[in-house]
Amino acid sequence: MRRYELMLLLRPDLEDDKLQAAVEKVTRAIVNGGGSLSKVSPWGKRRLAYDIGTHREASYFLIHFDIEPSQVREIERGMLISEEILRHLVTVLEDRGPAEDLAPAAAPRSAEGSALASSDTDSVEDETAATEDAVAPDEPLEAAPSDSADALAEDVPAEDVPAEEVPANDEPAEETPAVAGTDPADEERAAG
Repeated sequence: MRRYELMLLLRPDLEDDKLQAAVEKVTRAIVNGGGSLSKVSPWGKRRLAYDIGTHREASYFLIHFDIEPSQVREIERGMLISEEILRHLVTVLEDRGPAEDLAPAAAPRSAEGSALASSDTDSVEDETAATEDAVAPDEPLEAAPSDSADALAEDVPAEDVPAEEVPANDEPAEETPAVAGTDPADEERAAG
């Protein structure tokens, strides 16, 4: 069995007896599903963060209960068809155990942050060490090739590349107009 928390938002225009009847209907569904109630606390009428239909307020109720997880869906189905309930939210309440019971992925890391704290992950540490040994720290890594013509010219032998694709280093690059979108013919008319 798991412990759950249920927040109920009921219509604010309900009379007290109908309000209690709606809450009892939900609690009866929990008990009929094999659950047990821990706490039922009314929070009273409160303003909503946003309007639900024409309602600006709702009557809030907080219910703590224990039940099998398979029964929660059936209880929610009953709340969805109830006209008195504007919204509901069922959440699981978990008591977190000691740190030793946590899964290895959630275990805390050492001060350096590189070694794993769990001894069950020795194979992962061995794989990490093997990966670190594969790249020697003193060897420089190769730079990724760039898309520039010079880098392409260095990678490919000169006889394989046509001359028009690789510009000569002593040739100046073609100049472009200072303002994008201007026509060279317009520049010639303005100069002459």
